Amino acid sequence: MNKNTKAIKPSNTANSPAPASDPATQTKAANADVSVPTQSAPAAEPVQGNVQINFSSGLAGFLKSQAISFGFTSYQSGRLYLVGHSNEARLALHEATYPKAMGIVGDANRIYLGTLTEVVRLENVLGANEVANTVHDKVYVPRNSQTTGSIDIHELGIRKNGKVVFVNTAYSCLCEPSTTHSFKPIWKPSFISKLVREDRCHLNGLAMVDGEPKYVSAVCRSDVVDGWRDRRHDGGIVIDVTTDEIVAEGLSMPHSPRWHQGKLWVLNSGSGELGSINLKTKAFEPLTFLPGFLRGLSFHGDYAFVTLSKPRHGRFEGLALDDRLKEKDADAWCGVQVISLKDGSVANWLRLDGPITELFDVCVLPGVKNPITLGPQSAEIRSFITVERPAWVV
Repeated sequence: MNKNTKAIKPSNTANSPAPASDPATQTKAANADVSVPTQSAPAAEPVQGNVQINFSSGLAGFLKSQAISFGFTSYQSGRLYLVGHSNEARLALHEATYPKAMGIVGDANRIYLGTLTEVVRLENVLGANEVANTVHDKVYVPRNSQTTGSIDIHELGIRKNGKVVFVNTAYSCLCEPSTTHSFKPIWKPSFISKLVREDRCHLNGLAMVDGEPKYVSAVCRSDVVDGWRDRRHDGGIVIDVTTDEIVAEGLSMPHSPRWHQGKLWVLNSGSGELGSINLKTKAFEPLTFLPGFLRGLSFHGDYAFVTLSKPRHGRFEGLALDDRLKEKDADAWCGVQVISLKDGSVANWLRLDGPITELFDVCVLPGVKNPITLGPQSAEIRSFITVERPAWVV
């Protein structure tokens, strides 16, 4: 083995049976290189059965031409998925178990992931000229986790000082990790009178601007326990964290505000729309409709990556999205669509069919070709040991 090559041997691959002890789904994808490490930790909400993954014929070539890969999460399956391409321009898909995988943010060197009870820091352990299994240019390994307890972590951001900030939905606030406690609140909406575990307004999304938290989304302004459920149709708001000003209202379950190319983008999830906020008029200006409940938004140049879910019974039904789907004679998707910002058209896509119906977040990884991650309870991580080279070693 080349000295610059690290070996990882996943013990399960696509089209072979999942081990009996693993309650997660078996993933199958046509025309893809799929590596599925064995995971012993159960998903937060285990799902059974085969997941069929289909994708546009140009997706692998698109990722290669843009020199990117992307990751997305499903709290339903308890999985972090990484999507890249092989040397042969075939799509490469890798997954690992992280219970209730939610918000994800990262780059070529580091990924932060929110889970059921932790904020996990994953580090790429490969050097610039190193590869694993002769194909993987990045291996993201969990190196640190901050235990928060079950606080319903949603989206995350990285401040310019390197600190992580995350949306604490259960307590209706923005937080940083604490060295001694579950979390350190740094901001709450002015209408929230008390920090209690009541998910009053369903604070959920976070937009970073110049390395600082700037905008957040919430389903409503409720200040009572679980009050957001009665305001799903048109109670949605986007708030400027630095001024406490509500910069948009009248939205339907907004998620994932993002600042890109001088615009504040947001997903108007209850109507299935990707659009932007006119900060002068405070109006939502839709770019395009996507067939699903939208959560998770990431950008690369003139493209938006959006995660779509099938509407969940009860909470996400009875919204304008239902009527839009009927109008277009379409079924809701579970997957990721790549949208052109120039005209709102679908440039590429990846779709999951089967027992997984809900995704959460997505993150573009610039400069990454074919990444893989090892789950904290995987068999491989027990023997995958790396040593930081001391200065005195030649």
